[in-house]
Amino acid sequence: MPPIRIGVLGAARIAPAALIRPARHVAGAEVVAVAARDRDRATAFATKHGVARVLGSYEELVLDPDVDAVYNPLPNGLHGRWTMAALAAGKHVLCEKPFTANAAEARSVSAAIPAGLVVMEAFHYRYHPVFMRARQLLDEGVVGAVQRIETWLCFPLPMFKDIRYRLDLAGGAAMDAGCYAIHMARHLAGSEPEVVSARAALKSPGVDRAMQADLAFDGGATGRITCSMWSRRLLHVGFRVTGDAGELRVFNPVGPNIYNRLSVRGPGGRRVEHLSKRPTYEFQLEAFCAAVNGGVPPITDVADAIANMEVIDAVYRHAGLEPRSPTP
Repeated sequence: MPPIRIGVLGAARIAPAALIRPARHVAGAEVVAVAARDRDRATAFATKHGVARVLGSYEELVLDPDVDAVYNPLPNGLHGRWTMAALAAGKHVLCEKPFTANAAEARSVSAAIPAGLVVMEAFHYRYHPVFMRARQLLDEGVVGAVQRIETWLCFPLPMFKDIRYRLDLAGGAAMDAGCYAIHMARHLAGSEPEVVSARAALKSPGVDRAMQADLAFDGGATGRITCSMWSRRLLHVGFRVTGDAGELRVFNPVGPNIYNRLSVRGPGGRRVEHLSKRPTYEFQLEAFCAAVNGGVPPITDVADAIANMEVIDAVYRHAGLEPRSPTP
């Protein structure tokens, strides 16, 4: 079977780690083209990363007959528009998180998916053995009945001109780091939470630099998500699940190729596991190829994306802020 020919929308900083380097190790994928608003920037990007073709616009890329699928790492506020444009052109889409600016836009994307096309949200950590192992242990009842789920993703980003701080591009901590924390909490619980309360620290009017929210899950379990783009700690990323028989804790499920640690405390004592250091993005790209070529439904499908955006919207409302809007 020939590889899936993937075109990249924009010369984004995340693209080399998230797609270009993984494609060198995944036989079913090939990055064939890139387009950016600035053609010179796209040309420099293509030269540096060995991408064969530079196209003159986003429109040209999504319409190109030699592109089978589109990777969409554009700013948050543009995700929905260009995912729908790619779908209208008959392309599969791997879209960076957060899937859209808000849940209503996510539902619009869902309604626009033609039969036979794959749309997958790029929550790469979800496909890695670290999270898979955590999920397996919870399913086996290693901590007993789950009582508490806490997730956190905090890092310092002092570059305040970064697009992640721009309201007009649907920025904010809950949209960036927070979408991970929310997604992890949902997938650890295996059910959708109710947002009980939320508190934001603002960088500028309407733009959160940090967010914390309390959650309630079916069965009585509670949760808390903590995220920050202006953290005092260099890196605080992981989760803890407490049950009536023990505790499961994971450090660095998002970048386990650098370092990871899974620890379990229960009736049998305590044990620590270190799992695969293969990059999360390679597992993600394999899952995308399996969905396109083999019809294997992705874990992070559109229904999951809508559910995650609904929680993000609710967090903003409980914090006294408006959900993000698509970029005009």
